Amino acid sequence: MYLNSEKKKEIFAKHGGAATNTGSSEAQIALFSYRISHLTEHLKKNRKDYGTQRALQLLVGKRRSLLDYLKNKDIERYRAIVKELGLRR
Repeated sequence: MYLNSEKKKEIFAKHGGAATNTGSSEAQIALFSYRISHLTEHLKKNRKDYGTQRALQLLVGKRRSLLDYLKNKDIERYRAIVKELGLRR
């Protein structure tokens, strides 16, 4: 399995401040970004996997919503997470 509890804790510790801080916007955006990159690699090999394609589109939408929320809430945190994750925008 590509995403186990240790990997989640690592992502939350790096972007959320602590391994137990799973609710911060930065931590959720980082987790979504990790999942999006994994699904993108899967779809490069399996072009006709439409279920995965839909899941990927939903994840991108959720991440976009969180980024918009963070942009309106605190622009500095938004700029920091976009730069750290290397997102276009």
